Amino acid sequence: MASLTAVPLSTEADQVVHPSWSGIYAMAVCVAVLIASEFMPVSLLSPIAADLGLTEGQAGQAIAISGVLAVITSFSIASIAGKFDRKWVLLALSSLLIVSGVMVASAPTFAILMAGRALLGIAIGGFWSMSTATIMRLVPTASLPRGLAIVYGGNALAAAVSAPLGSLLGGIIGWRFTFLSVVPLAVIAVVWQAITLPKMPAVDRVDTGGTLRVLGDRNVVLGLFAVAMLFLGQFSLFTYLRPFLEQVTGATVSMLSAMLLVVGIAGFIGTSFIGRVIGNRLRALLAVIPLIMAATAIALGVFGKSSIVTALLLAVWGLVSTAAPVVWSTWLSRTLPQDAEIGGGLMVGTIQLAITIGAAVGGIVFDARGPVVDFVGSGFVLVIAAIVAFVGVRDAAARPQGA
Repeated sequence: MASLTAVPLSTEADQVVHPSWSGIYAMAVCVAVLIASEFMPVSLLSPIAADLGLTEGQAGQAIAISGVLAVITSFSIASIAGKFDRKWVLLALSSLLIVSGVMVASAPTFAILMAGRALLGIAIGGFWSMSTATIMRLVPTASLPRGLAIVYGGNALAAAVSAPLGSLLGGIIGWRFTFLSVVPLAVIAVVWQAITLPKMPAVDRVDTGGTLRVLGDRNVVLGLFAVAMLFLGQFSLFTYLRPFLEQVTGATVSMLSAMLLVVGIAGFIGTSFIGRVIGNRLRALLAVIPLIMAATAIALGVFGKSSIVTALLLAVWGLVSTAAPVVWSTWLSRTLPQDAEIGGGLMVGTIQLAITIGAAVGGIVFDARGPVVDFVGSGFVLVIAAIVAFVGVRDAAARPQGA
């Protein structure tokens, strides 16, 4: 996920006496495994479908089911985790990665594949929803940006290499052993966190009334709708990128790996530099990014038969699509400075729900009308995201003082 969390305003981080940087790095490894596991099917959709006797659209539902469980978990984990030591909750969620990886790699049927991916969705929704609050308990306030950067670094690294590496390994050792290769990393993440994370007893219960208050803000509702359209459009395309490249562009396995690597490298660059250009351009970026993505999606549908043009368009796609979460995270921190934790939970749930719907609807369109129609359709959804962001979403930092 691309997934979003936000820093709540709390004094808890100020009380940290002995920072646990090793725990931060252990969480970063876990995040990398989460992201790699979540998006690896994108590069392995075709062989999974062929092996289990499915269509590409049906295989794509393996991504959709993880999103469904991530949404449910993101909205419920706070009340469940509030009763237990957060260390053990994180370890339980991380351990699901091991079980999920083994189930998916050995799945003899579509049902077992979906069950394994469902467990992954629980791990994704729970871990991401708790990550920022956990980091605040591991390092002091002055070090929070560094702690968050380290954990998000695991996200960026996995997003950059998981798809091309998955495609490469899938062509050499098959999709099952590719999924199985992630399991040892999950074991390392669990053991490392078990050793380095301190005890984190339950804190105060969640303010459910705060959620209703936040949702009463028109700017927040429109922002969440724009985010939903952005990720719905993005993943109705990105989920089916491999079969598009195979069927439309005619890419070989080595070309697939190269093109997916282009997306990953461009995405890493976009994530690294977007923070330097936001400034007072936030509102413009909220609209321009989905607009560029929309133009790219439609152009892929029109010019997808050219491998050179496709590679260039995928570079543009990677550059702007991975920058989008950073921009929206900045908007969230400016819009809800006193309710950032509540807003972050809503954002995580919205994104996961949008990914789920995008993968599901994209699969239906892909099977019924083909890859070109799917990609062009995602472009029109992204146009909606751009329009809503430009017309309805405000940048709180741009308001006059006292407004």
